[in-house]
Amino acid sequence: MKRNALAILVIALVVAVMIYAGVRSSRGPKTTAVIGNPEPLQPNEAKGKQAPDFSLQDLDGRPVKLSDYRGKAVLLNFWATFCGPCKEEMPWLVELQKQYGPQGLQIIGVALDDSGKDTIVKYVKQMGVNYTILQGQDSVGDAYGAIGLPATYYIDRNGKIIDSALGLVSRGEIEDNIKKSLVEDKAQTASAGAKAKS
Repeated sequence: MKRNALAILVIALVVAVMIYAGVRSSRGPKTTAVIGNPEPLQPNEAKGKQAPDFSLQDLDGRPVKLSDYRGKAVLLNFWATFCGPCKEEMPWLVELQKQYGPQGLQIIGVALDDSGKDTIVKYVKQMGVNYTILQGQDSVGDAYGAIGLPATYYIDRNGKIIDSALGLVSRGEIEDNIKKSLVEDKAQTASAGAKAKS
């Protein structure tokens, strides 16, 4: 009896893996939006590493590169319409973009969503999103080691990751990391200016 149960379990597992592989391969040709050949980041080891550059389309179909935002502090947030915790943090991101945008913050949301552009556009409008939303690709999520959603990366003005968070964290923690990013950016700019004068 135990052998039969084990055999059924193994068969079910094999079928599940085959279905998953089939769904992933049916997404069409494998193109990469990642620029260059960066080493994929390991979760919780991104701090201090260069943020992998990428090119994705915004919701109007325009190409946007992460490197277009050099000189700004960037909060890069991977999310999806089906993600409950993402929905919970989105209003915080809207408020924080309003509050810290004038100080040099740019929030970029990367939708890792199979539901299609129209669904994403409708969702973004419903949520009152005031920051840049890009249509994601698995290759970009993989490059960042975004193994769950939401996944957030705080990137300084020079393109280095100063911190990251996998999963939902408090609004206060997000804001603290934004403040840290903006303060570190000012300190780096002041230090570079002092070196140039000497």
